[in-house]
Amino acid sequence: MDPDGTLETTTLVELALRRLRQEILSGVLPPGERLKEELLTQRYGISRAPLREALRELAQQGLIEHLPRRGVRVVELSATDADELFGLRDVLERYAVGLALAQPGAASLTGVSDAWQEMAQAARSGNAFAENDAHQRFHVEVVALAGQRHLLQAFEPVILKLQLHMATNLRLEAEHRDAAEGVERHRRLLEAIATGELPRALEALASHGARTFIG
Repeated sequence: MDPDGTLETTTLVELALRRLRQEILSGVLPPGERLKEELLTQRYGISRAPLREALRELAQQGLIEHLPRRGVRVVELSATDADELFGLRDVLERYAVGLALAQPGAASLTGVSDAWQEMAQAARSGNAFAENDAHQRFHVEVVALAGQRHLLQAFEPVILKLQLHMATNLRLEAEHRDAAEGVERHRRLLEAIATGELPRALEALASHGARTFIG
């Protein structure tokens, strides 16, 4: 540990961030839930400083929001907000895939494939938290195929704001269907992009089921 305690403080921030993010994405802390600093510091055994830093990071990730004079709560998107964000995600992904497949040399699918492998492994082991992270990364890697930095920078805030909805969708789907079905849809999307055929890739994007259980 550094003499000024920096390492210790950083570690506490990371621990608080990891626990809060996992509890939010797993549904333990549902949308709209108020997050009271006093209770959280007691629960995690940390002081207010690292907790506030973790909350600040979660706000940047779009998982919590600070309300004037009302404290902090888990973000709760309206149906309209979710529809707008999913629509924007779809537009940006279709645009990115179109750019990627129009390039003379095929873009490397390594990043997308690796993310899918992680998603499949997490689903097999029942690790919903890891599956959600891999799912999010899969979509980021799809957009990264276009090789355009500003496009990726425009996409990342959208996918961050949607990560809670996407995690909820995966969890609800697992309650109604075999968890492997979501993985299989993304495999078909990966294979469609790999063909280099734009109509097939766009059809797979449209049908891979972004909002099967939630609006």
